[in-house]
Amino acid sequence: MEFRIADTFTDSLARLTGDEQKAAKMAAFDLQLNPAHPSLSFHKLDKAKDKNFWSIRVTSDLRLIVHRNDTSLLLCYIGHHDDAYHWAERRRMETHPKTGAAQLVEIRERVQEITVPKYVEEERAAPKSKALPNISEGTLLNYGVPEEWVQEVLNASEDDLLEIAGHLPAEAAEALLNLATGIRPPLPESVAPGTNPFEHPDALRRFRVMNNTEELALALDYPWERWAVFLHPEQRKLVDKNFNGPARVSGTAGTGKTIVAIHRAAHLARTHREARVLLTTFSVPLANALQSKLRLLLANEPRLGERIEVYSMDAIGKRLYELNIGKSKIATTKQIQDLLRQSSANAGEHKFSLRFLTTEWEQVVDGWQLDSWEEYRDVSRLGRRTRLREEQRKLLWTIFEDVRNGLREQGLITTSGLFNVLAHHYAKGAPSPFDFAIVDEAQDISIAQMRFLTSMVGGKPNGLLFAGDLGQRIFQQPFSWKSAGADVRGRAATLKINYRTSHQIRSQADRLLDPQISDVDGNLENRKDAVSLFNGPKPDIKTFESDQKEIQTVAAWLRELIQTGLQPHEIALFVRSIAQAERAIKSAELADIQYRVLDEHVEVVSGSLSLCTMHLTKGLEFRAVAVMACDNEVIPLQERIEAVADESDLEDVYSTERHLLYVACTRARDHLLVTGIDPASEFLEDMKQ
Repeated sequence: MEFRIADTFTDSLARLTGDEQKAAKMAAFDLQLNPAHPSLSFHKLDKAKDKNFWSIRVTSDLRLIVHRNDTSLLLCYIGHHDDAYHWAERRRMETHPKTGAAQLVEIRERVQEITVPKYVEEERAAPKSKALPNISEGTLLNYGVPEEWVQEVLNASEDDLLEIAGHLPAEAAEALLNLATGIRPPLPESVAPGTNPFEHPDALRRFRVMNNTEELALALDYPWERWAVFLHPEQRKLVDKNFNGPARVSGTAGTGKTIVAIHRAAHLARTHREARVLLTTFSVPLANALQSKLRLLLANEPRLGERIEVYSMDAIGKRLYELNIGKSKIATTKQIQDLLRQSSANAGEHKFSLRFLTTEWEQVVDGWQLDSWEEYRDVSRLGRRTRLREEQRKLLWTIFEDVRNGLREQGLITTSGLFNVLAHHYAKGAPSPFDFAIVDEAQDISIAQMRFLTSMVGGKPNGLLFAGDLGQRIFQQPFSWKSAGADVRGRAATLKINYRTSHQIRSQADRLLDPQISDVDGNLENRKDAVSLFNGPKPDIKTFESDQKEIQTVAAWLRELIQTGLQPHEIALFVRSIAQAERAIKSAELADIQYRVLDEHVEVVSGSLSLCTMHLTKGLEFRAVAVMACDNEVIPLQERIEAVADESDLEDVYSTERHLLYVACTRARDHLLVTGIDPASEFLEDMKQ
């Protein structure tokens, strides 16, 4: 008998208390080990439309709902007695007549609960237009809409459609939301007649066979980590696909780019038995998060993990430099500033400020690792709007060449210089320590790091996969990937299904960014096609006359969340920088909730609310998030604005500060609160529009 678990079970498990979860897991283990065990009290659900639904008594009030037939047993739901029974009575297991996918279909009587209140007299109310006026019944069936819901969908208004979609199987909901916005999505994959309905690609996103207790433990111990068990078909295609050159996976926040990156690393190691795989990202905190998720994914395949190395880019660069070149002594920011100041003074009278010299050094000379006057004279100063005549460039080059000489005399090297040396090392034919590299949050790696990666593995089939979102770039200046050796044209895919963030939160956060973002090479990322599959409360955006009012309001919000059943570790408070952390700490203390200030290891602790700066939020997700202290001069940060030395730098400061707030807001799944003190950040007005 096949033993399966449904995503509806992991979702319901996450809503229980800690003690209830333990009892539910024990019952699930007992059921897997011996479905006929005498301690398991099966009860047939007489009122259920599907006669294969049974309940199992877990505690005096907790019931486990399973779907059982002669060949399989499926864990479907866990809840308190009345809730569990009501859930089963409103569901039926079906094989869709067109797609052939197994579906848990919600019985349509439920629709009476999703009417929209009417606040005007019936005879005066204007008739609502249909959301899908030109879509046929056959088309809806082809997209996996259950037969029982077809007429309801055909008659739905725009107001009703999003709510109705929340009651449908995921593939049907995705198709409807795309059709409603004028997008004609591809039809589900056809399968051969007689194919097991549970093996259909759409069914695999919600049902998985559990082959042993270890796999079941993985699914039950980390119910929030559904990506370890269930993959969307589009994600699976990218994980398994063969690419003949560098490839990129993009998508807005919450579409599963990191999921694809981690599964891709495991897939390459699994299918190439002797290969070594690098899984990397731009920062130590994100690398730590990747390592934790990879360990979780490979809990049953620890030997596979021995051939996958997870590092931040700087860490792997330093390690390989010391192994192949020698000890490195990285120049500090202060040392470079001192050299620039001294070299500027030595150059005599000129109009260039230290701020301008610093950004020109970082973004042009050191960024592109220019070695000669000819290279500096001819380089395209992308994003630098201050025009320079040739004689001005000559003067600047004397300053920068003097800085380069000063670094050599002191035995120092910049981080970009380190990666440039490594790039030349592997370009000359030195054996690569890795066969494949997967880069998460690729929008924030540097030019020299890109050159290093492409010289090491970029020429191999499947050698390089980048995962990232231009709308979340918060550290690096944009540059041409093609010029740095990574031409992804024709091998770029965009994930559009947001499984993490509610429609309301995603829609409001998206107002911070342009609907379309193009990279320097002309690759376009269309953000307006993203679809969230579930509803939630509308985000609250509030401003206050004092920080004390803000603290009190956030504390009350926290208490209310706990009273509704959220656990502290499902909640987070974010601030722009450590300077605002005290306000978040006071809110947690006033709410009497245990909290943990996250460091670079970003380890969320069960039973504790998480508190951190926005720069540490990448890779995290919570059911509820409050982004605090969004004051004027805090975001965008006044210090960054005052440090601007070039008009284009000002634009980039505003862009990256917007991206930063977007990242923080999109860590929330169900509840989002954004607060600030009057006068608040101008970005909050953009979110309200």
